[in-house]
Amino acid sequence: MKALQYRTIGAPPEVVTVPDPEPGPGQVLLRVTAAGVCHSDIAVMGWPAEGFPYDLPLTLGHEGVGTVAALGAGVAGVREGDAVAVYGPWGCGTCAKCAEGKENYCLRAEVLGIHPPGLGRPGAMAEYLLVDDPRHLVPLDGLDPVAAVPLTDAGLTPYHAIKRALPALVPGSTAVVIGAGGLGHVAIQLLRALSPARVVALDVSEDKLRLAREVGAHETVLSDASAAGVVRELTGGLGAQAVFDFVGAEPTVRTAGAVAAVEGEVAIVGIGGAALPVGFGHLPFEVSVHAPYWGSRGELIEVLALARAGAVSVHTETFSLDDAPLAYERLHAGAVNGRAVILPNG
Repeated sequence: MKALQYRTIGAPPEVVTVPDPEPGPGQVLLRVTAAGVCHSDIAVMGWPAEGFPYDLPLTLGHEGVGTVAALGAGVAGVREGDAVAVYGPWGCGTCAKCAEGKENYCLRAEVLGIHPPGLGRPGAMAEYLLVDDPRHLVPLDGLDPVAAVPLTDAGLTPYHAIKRALPALVPGSTAVVIGAGGLGHVAIQLLRALSPARVVALDVSEDKLRLAREVGAHETVLSDASAAGVVRELTGGLGAQAVFDFVGAEPTVRTAGAVAAVEGEVAIVGIGGAALPVGFGHLPFEVSVHAPYWGSRGELIEVLALARAGAVSVHTETFSLDDAPLAYERLHAGAVNGRAVILPNG
């Protein structure tokens, strides 16, 4: 089969031919219908050789949907031909967090060497994907694969962050979304669907600010040195009750702290590598700062239900598997408005 692999540190990914996988006991083989392109992959490919955590070559793609092609011995709960989405953050399945469905926070994944597909294990940017357990599959139930695949990360991750902040997003409150790209433009829709808050979107790109307005942002602000002052002015000096930074770089993290209200919530979702100092005098009183990671399996089911209800949709641009390296080039250049999706069998 064809697969997109990161093969050499510092080099671009390549489309190669690898053996077709076969399901062992308890495993499910998917024929991949769509795979999402994520900034996280670019971050992985930017890591230096020293301390690189994964074995190479690595088939990319941690967002995947497909149809069940074959079942390993003992598999129950899915049938060949079923259309499913892959829940990506795999865990041990038995620890306290996994028992809650929070495999994204598995307490034993690191020590057991368990990795998500595309982030340590062969991922979805291939004609076939081997899934370790049927519990990591969620029925699409009529959703279009291209529309659904970004929801497994670009939908699930902001949903998880927003759900925690909902008690603070009462009528009259403000939510700030920093970065209106793949995750951010979904977050805007989720905030509009789940809360009465006024949504203010920040980005450095006028195209992405236009997209933010199209999907429901009440206000858009150019993300520059004056952005925090503009948000403070929009909120009458009070700041935002919830701030979601989908970039995580030094300038955006500073802005996130500067626009937070007293008792506000700041979620640093982006993996730009910056940190926000917490301590007396650094932030308004009782601001909570957290760095969420993906979401639970139950939350993925909820996100897909929101999509079926028409409450959230992802702006997508599709590419063939042969053109997948170009998709990453365009994403790195900031030329993808929304989410790029690879069609390995399209």
